[in-house]
Order: sequence, then C-alpha cells, then structure tokens
Amino acid sequence: MNKEHFISTVKTSYTFKGDSILVGSAVYNNDYETDAQIKLPLKTFNRHGLIAGATGTGKTKSLQLIAEDLSNAGVPVLVMDIKGDLSGLGAPGTTNPIIEKREKLIGMKWEGKGFPIEFLSISDEPGAKMKATVSEYGPVLLSKILDLNDNQSGVLSMIFKYCDDRNLPLLDFKDLKTVLKYVQDEGKEDFKKEYGYIQTSSAGSIMRSIIALEQQNADDIFGEPSFDVFDLMQKASTGEGIISVWRLTDMQTKPALFSTFMLCLLAEIFEKMPELGDPQKPELVIFIDEAHLIFKNASRSLLDQFEMTIKLIRSKGVGVFFVTQSPTDIPAAILGQLGTKIQHALRAFTAKDRKDIVTASENYPYSEYYKVEELITQLGMGEALISTLDEKGRPTELVHTMMRPPFSRMDVLTDYEIGQILKSSNISKKYNIEIDRESAYEILQEKIARANQREVEQEENSGTLRYANDYERPAPARRVKEEESGFEKIMKSPVTRSIVVEVTRGILGVLGLRSTSRSRSTSRSRTRR
Repeated sequence: MNKEHFISTVKTSYTFKGDSILVGSAVYNNDYETDAQIKLPLKTFNRHGLIAGATGTGKTKSLQLIAEDLSNAGVPVLVMDIKGDLSGLGAPGTTNPIIEKREKLIGMKWEGKGFPIEFLSISDEPGAKMKATVSEYGPVLLSKILDLNDNQSGVLSMIFKYCDDRNLPLLDFKDLKTVLKYVQDEGKEDFKKEYGYIQTSSAGSIMRSIIALEQQNADDIFGEPSFDVFDLMQKASTGEGIISVWRLTDMQTKPALFSTFMLCLLAEIFEKMPELGDPQKPELVIFIDEAHLIFKNASRSLLDQFEMTIKLIRSKGVGVFFVTQSPTDIPAAILGQLGTKIQHALRAFTAKDRKDIVTASENYPYSEYYKVEELITQLGMGEALISTLDEKGRPTELVHTMMRPPFSRMDVLTDYEIGQILKSSNISKKYNIEIDRESAYEILQEKIARANQREVEQEENSGTLRYANDYERPAPARRVKEEESGFEKIMKSPVTRSIVVEVTRGILGVLGLRSTSRSRSTSRSRTRR
C-alpha cells in the first residue's frame, strides 16, 4: 500500500461532523510526517474505552491529554489517581525539544495550560471526603459487595425493611452491626413476629463479611455527609469542565474498598441521572487508572453488577475508561463494551506475556496496513494503536498514532500547590465536616438501656434482684458477737434506744428546731411559687 492511499483512508475514517478532540497523528512505516491527524468524536465517548500498555509506555500521559481536551470542550471529568501522578493537571506544563518536535509533526499549536481541578478522597489523603450511608447502598448492592449468598441476602433485605419500618437510620457499619445483634437478642421476638426467624449461621456470616471489609477501613466510606454525584459534574466560570482528581494512592492494598465505593458511585450516577440516549457530548467521563484493582479477587456477583452497570450507564451520557497494563486485565464481558481502544506497547518477557500480546492483538479491528501482533511490541514511548467508533457506531481504521503532548504539567503538584487548591475549594468545605446524628446505634442502645433499667426495678421491687457478679453484690453485714456483756445487751435493746432518743430531743430541742425549719422551708417554697 502506498502512503497516499494510507493517508486518504485515515483522513476519511477520522473525519467527523460533530465535535471531536485531537489526540495525535498517524504513523506509516515509521514515517511520522503524514499530516493525518487522529481525533476522537465526543458523541461516542459514552461508549466507554480502554487505555492499555506496559509500565512507562505513556498510558498516564494519554489519559492526561484526553482529560484536558474533554475539559476544554466543557465536559466534566473524574480521574482515579492511584499512583499519585495526575495532580499536574492543575498547573501549566513547560516546553522542551521533544514537545516542540511533536508540535510540528502533528501540526498543532502547543501552549502550556493548567485546568480547573478538585481533589477528592475516601481515606486520609487530602481532598473532599466522599462518603455514602449504608441505606444509600441498599440491601442488593451491599449483598453483592459483601459476597452474600441468597439466604444471607434475604436476611439483609429483611433487616433493611425492619429499619425502614421503625425509622432506624442506617448510616454506617456500626448501625448495621448493632441492628444485626439486636434482632438476635433483645428484639428477637419482635422481629420474628413480622419478618420471620433469622438463622444464627446467616447472621454470623453477614457479620464476618462486614468485619472483613472493616479491616480495609470501610468506615472511611460510610457515613455523612453523603456525596452528591452532581458535584462531579461542575463547570468553571470559564466554561471548562472541572477535572475531579480522586486521590487513591493508599488503595492499592485495599482493592475491596476501592471496588466497593467505585460500584456505589456508578450505581448512584445511574440512579440519579436522567436518560439521555446518545447526546452530542458526554455529561461526565470517568477514568479508572490501575483498573485491574477493581476486578482483582472480585466475586462473580460483583463482576456481574459491574457488567450490567457499564452496559446501562452509557444511556445516561456517562463514559467510563479503564486504564491498565493489558486488555486481559479486564473481564471479557466488559471489554466487549469498550468502543475506544488506545493500545500502547506491550513487552514480551515471558511466555504469558507473549500469549497476552496475541490475545490483545485479536481485540482490534483487522488492518491491511499493520501486523498488529508485531507492532504492539515495537511501539515507542508516547505511541499507541488507536481504534474508536465513528458517529454511526462503526469501528474506525486501526492506526499507529503518535500521541500529542499534554498541555498541563507532566509531573505532580507540590504540597503547597495542593494546599492552595484545597483552601479555595467549595467542595472540600462542604464535605470535610463531622456529622454524627442519631441513628440506629444510638436509638437501639437507648432502648436496651431503658429495658434493662425496667428489669432491674422490677426485680428490686419483687426482691428477686440478681447481680451479674460479686462486685455488684452488697457486702454482707458483720456478724454480731456471740457473747455480749449484760450492759451491752441493755444498751442495744430497742427500749433503751427509744429512751435515749427522747431524752436527747428534749435536751437539744430538736423537735422544735425541725418544726421551725419545716415551716420556714414551706414558706420559702410558697414564695418561689
């Protein structure tokens, strides 16, 4: 095939009627001077995407430049910053000889620019704290997160219904555990009358699953104030879409916590956003870096929930891009839903790597210009194989692309720069507050305390009060000496004590003093009234 034919085919395939973003230019047989720009149509960003490639091949920079162009087009963006290297989006970049060379080859104008960003967090990372209540998760989603079987899921649904009927707010795991214990002990009979019997084994399994998730600091994501997903869809006063950087550098060792909140976030977006069909540009685009963490050790039910959410959420105008090393990190059912694919270089160091390369090459459309299986291992840094969907949903030509350099800083912000952004952030001020209103835990604890107090009073009145331990039992009275003198017996007799009291009252005038003091206290109380 000659160069002219290649350029003509690429230009035809990557020319769109609606708005699009520039990501680079086509490469033909190591010839970078093709004048064939590669663009992605905004209309198909809700068809999701994949950015894959080995470490150090340019995946993060591809994510960065696409996020920039989306922001420029007025599209809000949410990026998962697992490695902590995306904060540079908030500051302008600086030029260098490599940038200047690419600027000429691609036929574009490069200018350093920072973008409006917000920092979010679900841990101790600085940023607006993202939380949701247990009630907002709901029994179905929570059952999938806890990997419960059908019986256990039924029990959890009954507990949610019990709490709804009795106005017991479930805000965090402390509330859920308290209710779970209560319906097995103090409230067992009350629960059994309306909702049925709870097997101890099912309740125990639910409790163990909760504790396992708590060990990954799940308390950080449950509670109030609940995060409003529409706060992710804000625009700056200049019309640019705000890029929300979700800081997750400490989540690599907590995959269950990461996938839990990610799934809840997608579910909230799906529930609250209206149906839009295929809008001319997306309402929100989410980039999930190190996406394999979501699917690592995920249960079958959790994967099914992800698959269903990805299929349906595009009708809400939301696009999801998975960023990972190999396409094989993504379950096949989800991989098949991804319309845009940006494949950076893969390395063949092991037999498994070679198999992954063969599999990856089969995920792309056939090309008469490239031997994909060979080219994947030969791509340079900042180069990728790209295929997307045109505005009619048809796959475009697979193209070896030299990616454009980002306009923002290709490095992280300093702590001072992050602090300045947080200081002026309205989102952080809104969510970084402590709220601990009365919920199921406090209500049931108070109810149990009142019941225990009534039981104690009844036993005291009936004389059958039992003590939990020897420390609460009153000390026994001392034994009277077996032998007492005659004088001691006379002095301790009731008659003698009565005589002594009357003589003392007569001498000291106690009776008169008491009657006087009583009349004074009575007159004072009347005066107060």
